[in-house]
Amino acid sequence: MKIAIRYYTKTGNTKKLAEAIGSAINVEAKTIDEPLTEDVDLLFLGSAVYAAGIDKRVKEFIESINVNVGEVVNFSSAALIESTYKQVKKQVEAKGLKMSENEFHCRGAFKFVHRGHPDETDLKNAQEFAKKVIS
Repeated sequence: MKIAIRYYTKTGNTKKLAEAIGSAINVEAKTIDEPLTEDVDLLFLGSAVYAAGIDKRVKEFIESINVNVGEVVNFSSAALIESTYKQVKKQVEAKGLKMSENEFHCRGAFKFVHRGHPDETDLKNAQEFAKKVIS
């Protein structure tokens, strides 16, 4: 199975999740600045919420995908909302790609809110999530 991990982060929280997922499934996590260059069965796509929405760069990355992607798996962090899933799914499906029902989300620190997150437990949970998705 061919797997890719791409993520976008401003604070470093989603990068921590991406690297945890990558270490669990032995796939290098890369930022969305690196486009997909070959077909993949699974694309783990990480984002966060800024001002109640996913960043326009995540939308642009999804729009720029020009290889076959079997399924997109969302992972995210946010201080205030529960998930980026619905927003990412809307973009993914508009591109004509399939969105997995599997998702990982945890709290992310922002200023004084949820300090220390994602923490070790969050990262361990992200690793377990990734292993479950690919099994």
